[in-house]
Amino acid sequence: MAMLEGQVAIVTGAGRGFGKAIALRYAREGARVAVSARTRAQLDEVVAEIEASGGRALAVSGNITSASDIANLIDETQRELGPIGVIVSNAGVPWPFGPLWVNDPDKWWAAQEVHIKAPMMLMRAALPGMIERRGGRIILVSAIASHLTVSGLSAYIVGKSAQKRLGEVLAVETKEHGISVFSIDPGFVFTQLAADTMNSPDAQRWLPQMVAGLKRMADGPPQDGDLEKCAQRCLDLASGRYDALSGGYFELPDDLDKMLKEKQTA
Repeated sequence: MAMLEGQVAIVTGAGRGFGKAIALRYAREGARVAVSARTRAQLDEVVAEIEASGGRALAVSGNITSASDIANLIDETQRELGPIGVIVSNAGVPWPFGPLWVNDPDKWWAAQEVHIKAPMMLMRAALPGMIERRGGRIILVSAIASHLTVSGLSAYIVGKSAQKRLGEVLAVETKEHGISVFSIDPGFVFTQLAADTMNSPDAQRWLPQMVAGLKRMADGPPQDGDLEKCAQRCLDLASGRYDALSGGYFELPDDLDKMLKEKQTA
């Protein structure tokens, strides 16, 4: 039997990049998948690819920071696919770039709405059903930046740090209800988000070394290995095998089996 047979999953930011890779992998493992992003055309392509392989998927476009759009995502998913068992909160933005005193306050705060408000509202909307069914798994796609200190990236670093902490607290709050919550660093590939960063005048001014590194990657051979590694990590966490690690943050090199053994023997 496929690892996620009979499960219903929501993946946000699923029109491209890591979100798309996660959605495709979930579908290959038997999940019915609702994919969400702003751009409907991209979502339709993902759904078409899943259905062409015999899977079942649903495209629900919308603004992940909008309470009404999130409610619609939850309602449509449950109506068309069934009770939600897995959520992957993947939507993110890299901007604004530059020292705090040059950042537009509204744009800086808009980044926090994507990184903190959006997953908070998504989880809040889905949790009553998970609690009632006494089960569910939530994966927050955070970033290695959540524990780095880099000048010019305050909005991204603060957002990802707070996102990880939100997951840690929620894991404690939901433990008695049979729900597991994880945060991950997805790794790195040259996605559209990376291209947007590389082409940003603000990033070019304030983060020249990072931009130079992105340009080297853009000009070099494709390196998409982390897409599949991230999808596999999300599959492993959704499977239930690592529920004892709920509340943890994981990067791709982390050995989950070793961490699980250490947890069980502690």
